[in-house]
Amino acid sequence: MKVMKKIAKLLLLLFIAIQFFRPEKNINQGNHLASFINETNPPENVKIIFINSCYDCHSNNTEYPWYNNIAPVSWWLSNHIKDAQVDLNLSDWDSYDKMQKKHNLEEIIEVIEAREMPLKQYIWFHPDAGLTGEQREAIMEWARSTKVLYELGPLPR
Repeated sequence: MKVMKKIAKLLLLLFIAIQFFRPEKNINQGNHLASFINETNPPENVKIIFINSCYDCHSNNTEYPWYNNIAPVSWWLSNHIKDAQVDLNLSDWDSYDKMQKKHNLEEIIEVIEAREMPLKQYIWFHPDAGLTGEQREAIMEWARSTKVLYELGPLPR
């Protein structure tokens, strides 16, 4: 029994110690999505879906839940956001060339159609992020029509 108490105390101390090692948060000021919104011009309903279901992980500004203040959850969320931004960062839309933008829109269609996004874990804690069939169709329709812009000539500014 003494061994179990020592192990429990050690685990508690370890848990307390890891709270002092926090990852950098993905928080930025300003309208970092203006370029994406202005260029792709999503309808209001699609824009709202992006805000509720995509921007936390796929932009340079995340609204963190309270449980992000607890390690190791904070580390997991930080890694998840970094991975998501490697795939698509809507805040960096200006830095993508025409082919990358087209590819990103194709990927949006693919992951929405396959119901891979938003992630189930995200929906567990953000129920309003779940998508209805109608919302999925709206995103895919918008992405298909927007993708055509990148297949034609230069984009109007």
